[in-house]
Amino acid sequence: MPTYRILDQEGAIVDKSRQPPDISHEDIVSLYKHMVSVSIMDLIMFDAQRQGKVSFYMVSAGEEGIAVGSASSLSPKDPIFAQYRETGIFQYRGFTPQDFMAQLFATKDDPGRGRNMPVHYGSTKYHIHTISSPLATQIPQASGAAYAVKMQNMQNPTDEQRVVACYFGEGAASEGDFHAALNIAATRACPVLFICRNNGYAISTPTLEQYRGDGIASRGVGYGIDTIRVDGNDILAVREVTRQARNLALEQGGRPVLIEAMSYRVSHHSTSDDSFAYRAKVEVEDWKRRDNPITRLRKYMETNGLWDEEKEKELRSEARKSVLDAYRKAEKEKHPPLRSMMTDVYEEMTEEQVEQMAKMKSMVERYPDEYDVSGFDGGLEGLKVDGGR
Repeated sequence: MPTYRILDQEGAIVDKSRQPPDISHEDIVSLYKHMVSVSIMDLIMFDAQRQGKVSFYMVSAGEEGIAVGSASSLSPKDPIFAQYRETGIFQYRGFTPQDFMAQLFATKDDPGRGRNMPVHYGSTKYHIHTISSPLATQIPQASGAAYAVKMQNMQNPTDEQRVVACYFGEGAASEGDFHAALNIAATRACPVLFICRNNGYAISTPTLEQYRGDGIASRGVGYGIDTIRVDGNDILAVREVTRQARNLALEQGGRPVLIEAMSYRVSHHSTSDDSFAYRAKVEVEDWKRRDNPITRLRKYMETNGLWDEEKEKELRSEARKSVLDAYRKAEKEKHPPLRSMMTDVYEEMTEEQVEQMAKMKSMVERYPDEYDVSGFDGGLEGLKVDGGR
């Protein structure tokens, strides 16, 4: 299956006989700024993990264009099911450095109450379901959500018609959840975009050891799903493909579309991984030098007089300062109150939970030297339930 692209590796238009990308200069610069901001935060937080400031981190190096480019063509109200390299989506939809740091440092300002691993973001405000660690579970969930959205679209035809976007890596496509999800979406004609980031590696397993067929795109065809393969390092192509795929997904009451975005995972899988144990360092350095979505778009912008070195230095300086300011503030913030370990399970805490919390409070009071709760909002008082008990 051919790969759709608008820009080549030098940032030049591939097919000059076609109309130029339907995007303003201001929007192009905005996309670039979002990608750079994500990459700078990734560098800072990767180092922070190595220094023991956070327990875990995953970077998006080389794949920023897939998240930012696709997000720019979705409606802000479209529900999203992400995996863990979609930081650019949160960035594009309005997440601030303070929002990222609250989750990464599990502060009292984290909407997830500090219950998730770092980089497992989520946002009700921005219609993004919380990321979960088990691989591929979000894919059938997205199909189910898309069926619900299909019903809502039918019941409210004058409202903005929505689709669901689901992101995953090519490694996740080896899970049974992937196949069940595509079949459900196809047979129920669900308005869902399955966006696969094919970055060459499922942790340490290269694609050559994952499948023998024509990538992931060929599987979509097998399920009767409209499918396209796009150059994931070309943010303008990703944007255009997602725009057209979204329109297609809303035709005839709803239908799924599979997008395979071809990229390369420049980084280690996570801070728990040393990728040089299974791939040559020269391979990674070659990709860094040869092509990535940030440098490709920058070349296009410079060719068209939209960008220069002075603007680049200013952007990187501002982005770094913004992230570091939020980082330093989050470092000093307290964690959520201790009672948040038990809240949000039931509408009201059960008698058993109230009893358990009282016992926990008693234990901490009995052995204060063993249990330092000063880092939690409210300290020991944070174990009181409503009503002061």
